[in-house]
Amino acid sequence: MKIAVTYENGQIFQHFGHTEQFKVYEVEDGKIISSELIGSNGSGHGALAGLLADRSIDVLICGGIGGGAQAALEDHGIELCAGATGDPDEAVEAYLRGELINTGANCSHHSEGHSCGGHGEGHSCGGHGEGHSCGGHEDGSCTSCHGKSKPDGKNVGKTCRTHYRGTFNDGTQFDSSYDRGEPLEFVCGAGMMIPGFDAAVANMEIGEIKNVHLLPAEAYGDPDPNAVFTLELAQIPGAEQAEVGRRVYLQDMQGNPISVLVAAKDETTITFDANHEMAGKELNFTIELVSVQD
Repeated sequence: MKIAVTYENGQIFQHFGHTEQFKVYEVEDGKIISSELIGSNGSGHGALAGLLADRSIDVLICGGIGGGAQAALEDHGIELCAGATGDPDEAVEAYLRGELINTGANCSHHSEGHSCGGHGEGHSCGGHGEGHSCGGHEDGSCTSCHGKSKPDGKNVGKTCRTHYRGTFNDGTQFDSSYDRGEPLEFVCGAGMMIPGFDAAVANMEIGEIKNVHLLPAEAYGDPDPNAVFTLELAQIPGAEQAEVGRRVYLQDMQGNPISVLVAAKDETTITFDANHEMAGKELNFTIELVSVQD
């Protein structure tokens, strides 16, 4: 069996049609025996399905995906497990245990109507059990574009590989590259990381270990009340299957996936919270700079 995962900077990339890399796993007897990275060659939604079929891929694990791409995968006989976040290796292991939930063609949020779910919330991939979502926390480690100004430092603009451990103020760990056994790779100052993480790495020396405490403004910001909104269930076919407390994906007008929490639901309406789940939280990181490349 071959399993492909949309991939970017050590995390599951959240928009199938724009993915530039897949991490492909060879599986025998329910165990991963090898993995490799392959490029998408700039292919679009439909062509990506053909690319995966040419590689004899049996299963695709991804984040956001539209109905057209889902149909293309079905035409090629490729099983879809959408709505995944976080570490690709953990996602594949969860799939093999039957613990990875498939949201199907994720929610679409457009001015002319909405749709939600191919299989609906709670469909378990792998066919072994009810399962749960995977990953250290819902949106991966720290990879998020924040649109902040670049920090100053000698490492800005360079490809950095770091090990890190993230904890809340009470000492609870929420993520760790050490546990995954693979450093996180990113371009410092390119908006791929939260601002405080970028700023911490900007002037580090290779081999240096630094401890930083980040306030919300340096991490995922404060919760925005305007990011909580309510829609009529009738506007979103399939939304009646969404469970309160779970995350699903809506799409903005450009087709970009947005992770939202199902905050409330009654017989006629559903309320979504588009705030990042880490919004308003103070975060602590132990960061080790492993390598730097121009």
